Amino acid sequence: MTDQTIVERDATTEARKALQTVNPATGEPGKTYHEHKLADAKAAAAASHRAYLTWRKTSFAERAAVIRKAGEILRRRRDEFAALMTEEMGKTLSDGRAEVEKCAGHCDWFADHAESYLANERVDIGGGEAFVTFNPIGVVLAVMPWNFPFWQVFRFAAPALMAGNGALLKHASNVPGCALAIEEVLHEAGVPRALFRTVLLPSSEIKPLIEDEHVAAVTLTGSVGAGKSVATAAGGVLKKCVLELGGSDAYVVLEDADIETAAKVCATARMVNGGQSCIAGKRFIVVRSVLKKFEPAIVEAMRAYDMGDPRDETTKLGPMVSVKARDEIHNQVERSIANGARLLLGGNIPDRAGAWYPATVLADVREGQPAHDEEVFGPVAAIIAADDEADAIRIANDSEFGLGSGVLTGDLDRGRRIAAHELEAGMSFVNENVRSDSRMPFGGVKHSGYGRECASFGIREFTNIKSVHVSELKHDGESTTE
Repeated sequence: MTDQTIVERDATTEARKALQTVNPATGEPGKTYHEHKLADAKAAAAASHRAYLTWRKTSFAERAAVIRKAGEILRRRRDEFAALMTEEMGKTLSDGRAEVEKCAGHCDWFADHAESYLANERVDIGGGEAFVTFNPIGVVLAVMPWNFPFWQVFRFAAPALMAGNGALLKHASNVPGCALAIEEVLHEAGVPRALFRTVLLPSSEIKPLIEDEHVAAVTLTGSVGAGKSVATAAGGVLKKCVLELGGSDAYVVLEDADIETAAKVCATARMVNGGQSCIAGKRFIVVRSVLKKFEPAIVEAMRAYDMGDPRDETTKLGPMVSVKARDEIHNQVERSIANGARLLLGGNIPDRAGAWYPATVLADVREGQPAHDEEVFGPVAAIIAADDEADAIRIANDSEFGLGSGVLTGDLDRGRRIAAHELEAGMSFVNENVRSDSRMPFGGVKHSGYGRECASFGIREFTNIKSVHVSELKHDGESTTE
């Protein structure tokens, strides 16, 4: 994204608020962008709706060619976009490249499978022709967060566009360059310019945009508070929303697990995106019989995540997104320790510029501590003791959240039972860390939100699931009841 592009977008509008990006690794200011006004966003919604009326009539083959081209562009510009994520939100270059590749694969998947996901489903109701059809509904407004600035957008955009919808992107204010770059990719790929637009809008103006007549539905990834606000606004005008909110994912470590291996899985789960992920493992619930062995094992596994320059290929832990976020995490750690948690690793703020925080491990975590009761959105692992399997499951489920969960065990049948039927979460993985996949539904329960993304379940969220019954005209005056 060039400075020239930024100027061109803003040249006709004055008195817009400046968006100043900040490099989390250094604290130094980056590029400056300018917010749009609400009138700009509403005009974009109206234009997207007009474009949708044509796009919805295109064939799946036409749409697939465009979305597949977007994947090609992402791969070609992978290093550029990874560097942009590093500059704006501190993601390591290696993680950024992996994220861009995942977006490209997602484009390929829905280009290949959207038509079959949305094919008419025939139903035998004992007479005539009956089937279910899946039609696009209009313009989907996406309110997206900063932590996976490309993936979380493409996760919604590829299926939404393949279904025949239009889309508006309201991205987090600290990643405006990523937001505009995504728009540029889709336009270069052949998505009609008006059909997909990025609006650099303040959060205070999301509600009136949701209420705009040209917005059909909303999808949000973000905090519980943001989800409640969006759900309230959408519900007030009877518009559908899909919400992927916070998580305090629990991993149950049972006595029959290989503890060294389990600790490595738990550390991997905790340190996804430097711990700044809704589906990162956060609470590690360990049966007491293996607790003394697990504690040093996870400390050793977490110690491997050394802080370093996110531009360095060998770095495993870059900065957090901001000094404010870092300070909030440190406050949660300190309050947990003050309430009885035991610090095993990390827990100190380095004396350096930028939003740095080390890999941290807390033991003796229990109810009443932030590490137990709250979502800790950073590189902090909380170890919670459980008496046995039943107690571990109880503790795991005793949370307002229900996004992801894990089971570490040497007995696959046991793990399968617990994952499938015992843990209250939208996703439960056995002996590996939770992650999203284009082929599997993604989403949560309780305060982790509702609705699903990815797979057939996700693409159908923003369609009109319509029942159709066709029969010959009858002349005997037959009637039916509802």
